[in-house]
Amino acid sequence: MKMNAKSIGLFILLFAVGGIISLAGAHALGWTGKTVVIENTQSPVPTALANFPSSSAAVPSDFVVAAEASVEAVVHVKITAERAQNYYNPFNDLFFGRPSTPQKQEIQGSGSGVILSSDGFIVTNNHVINGAKEITVVTANNNEYEAVLIGTDPTTDIALLKIDAEDLKTIVVANSDAVRLGQWVLAVGNPFNLTSTVTAGIISAKGRDINIIDEQSAIESFIQTDAAVNPGNSGGALVNTGGELVGINTAISSRSGSFEGYSFAVPANLVMKVVGDLKEFGRVQRAFMGINYNELNASLSEELKLTINSGVYVANVLEGGAADEAGIKKGDVIINVDGKQVRTGADLTEAIGSHRPGEQLNVLVNRNGINQQYSMVLKNRLGTTEMLTKEEEIIRSYGAKLSELTINEKRKLGLRYGVKVDEVLGGRFQKAGIPKGFIIVKLNNVYVDDIAKFERLIQQFNPGDGALIQGFETNGKANYYAFEW
Repeated sequence: MKMNAKSIGLFILLFAVGGIISLAGAHALGWTGKTVVIENTQSPVPTALANFPSSSAAVPSDFVVAAEASVEAVVHVKITAERAQNYYNPFNDLFFGRPSTPQKQEIQGSGSGVILSSDGFIVTNNHVINGAKEITVVTANNNEYEAVLIGTDPTTDIALLKIDAEDLKTIVVANSDAVRLGQWVLAVGNPFNLTSTVTAGIISAKGRDINIIDEQSAIESFIQTDAAVNPGNSGGALVNTGGELVGINTAISSRSGSFEGYSFAVPANLVMKVVGDLKEFGRVQRAFMGINYNELNASLSEELKLTINSGVYVANVLEGGAADEAGIKKGDVIINVDGKQVRTGADLTEAIGSHRPGEQLNVLVNRNGINQQYSMVLKNRLGTTEMLTKEEEIIRSYGAKLSELTINEKRKLGLRYGVKVDEVLGGRFQKAGIPKGFIIVKLNNVYVDDIAKFERLIQQFNPGDGALIQGFETNGKANYYAFEW
């Protein structure tokens, strides 16, 4: 087709106007004039994650290595225990006007455990074996052993068992302080009696205090994960992608009793400190700073006119305690203990609970907006740096020898309860003026049935708590003594 000059000019004009309209539309949609070329190539593009080594450990393609490295070191813990059961007997209520007598019933329970040494030391949760008459351990290859309970620590919910075995498969223990949010982990255990079960998840949080351990001086600084944990997993292993132990699975957050999204593990560093104490002393050597504190937040920081809103605020310093002797004062904010950042009370209790009395720590505090470091030597509950057995600590904590009341002594005084002070050895009893021969009937308004009951009660005291002892003098006169623990 032939086109004259006028037609060609009109065509060019229309083409130019169309191009301008198209360009304007492209700019409206965000085009910048730059050209992006996508190459279709078979060569792999190197990638790396910020702050992570460029290795398969950061984002594993599978968990075979970790599972195989840990599953044989996780055991099935079975227990036999007695529990009191109330059986309803209508004849008791109808004819005798009294409730039915509780009957003891034998029950079975189970959980998990982790082999720490080839000769048979196994760590589990205290609540797994609590009240057990018999403890049986079944290894991954189905060998069964009777276990001996070496010791327990209810404040961390950790227990140590021993079986008579050799050449057991053990687990490598990692530094739990080094775990990071988002890191992959595996939970290995025996949920619902399904032996050698492995589930995967990530670390969701650290230093979680969920208020689940009902003990004085409890240490709760859990590692939180979303790896599935269910009844029977308690006492099992939480491991990293290298199959190394980072925690002992202990609890779940659940309304139904089964896994609903989050589980909690005691950090491995704290576990190994407790295990070491139980092996060496038969009990945990607890260390104390000698302070009362509040967890700092934005509102408390504003109220106290502080320059920071994260850390642990020192509300009171006990005279003669570790913090007092180190130079830490009321109003300081603890932000770091021996290189471990302290944001919450759980962080602080874990940091202190991982050490023994007599150990020296560097404590960084913020005082009036300025960071200052102090060297602190930790003390035990009695205010010394000694390592004490349970019996030594109990006796020295009040400073007396006690004896049970005879039937004649109870009849003479008209008592059903009480223990007698045979000898005053110093300590709190001497300072309070409690004499030899005094009959202790109540401690803080709780009846004292025997020496064991008295010792259980005093173990609940913390430094600075008030104590009220009520009873009778040798002449039968009622009296009481009050003092600070």
